[in-house]
Amino acid sequence: MVLLVQKLRKFYSKLENHHHHRAEVDVLSASLQAFRSDVANYMNQLLSFNPEPRSKVLSLSWIKRCLELLPMINKAFIKLVDDMDYPMTSWEAASLDEYLNYGLHLLDLLNSVSSSLSHLSHARLSIAHGLNLVENSPSMAIKHLKPMQPQSSSKDVKGLLNEEDCEGKFGSCKERVINEAMMEIKSIGFWVFGVVLASLSGETRPYLEMKQVISGFDKASSLIGVMDSCVFYVVVEKGETLKEVKELNSAAGSLVSAIVSGKTSDAAMDLEGKLSVFEEEIEVLEKQVDALFSKVLATRNELLHGVRQLKQ
Repeated sequence: MVLLVQKLRKFYSKLENHHHHRAEVDVLSASLQAFRSDVANYMNQLLSFNPEPRSKVLSLSWIKRCLELLPMINKAFIKLVDDMDYPMTSWEAASLDEYLNYGLHLLDLLNSVSSSLSHLSHARLSIAHGLNLVENSPSMAIKHLKPMQPQSSSKDVKGLLNEEDCEGKFGSCKERVINEAMMEIKSIGFWVFGVVLASLSGETRPYLEMKQVISGFDKASSLIGVMDSCVFYVVVEKGETLKEVKELNSAAGSLVSAIVSGKTSDAAMDLEGKLSVFEEEIEVLEKQVDALFSKVLATRNELLHGVRQLKQ
């Protein structure tokens, strides 16, 4: 009789644990779905930025919108972590390492973007100097009014993002959810930088290499599909370059022709206006990149500090 009671207790205990586990899985699944819904909405906002995305891809304003995705998707990720009641300091080592490494990659990529923006800013100064020389030294002005050449990207994206396969390292349900969510933010984050670096450098390599990296993820995000098809068409198939750079180069070329013909007034005013707008947009992007860098660095340092505190 005693043995029978013990067996019944074990049976009901297992049954109760099973129901509890199933309930936890359902809650976690709902949280993950809510996270993906938030991220999808952010991607749709980028898509709706222009009814015809192909006409505005590779513009400074569109680059700004792409970079705005990064804090948005990270906010959704933090919300997921909070909803799960699973703070980062409680994560398993594999998840922590992956998130910290992702932060390092972002910092390195932001440095690359900053370098490209700095190059464009200096190139603008050269054209602006040429514009200032038009009245007093037309021949010297022509020497400075040369087409702006974006900085070639030297970043070895594939080497930088040599991700270790973490499949099978995540034991609990919460860890698996965290891993799937991280695949989403990494896929979109790396895609953003592939697009941005390709746009600023005028090369397809950063974009194509980043796509290759993302394709190697076990569960890459499917949310970038529609937008990526537009980018692929513009960057790879058409070989387009940054819209504002093309406009500046065209205006500078028109001014050179006007100098030769002796009628510079209208062409000079047109170039001056484009230089002013270009300067403002570059400054906005530089501030945005600096703010992102500071935020990523602060978040990473805060997490490292929290982990060290727990180990003491």
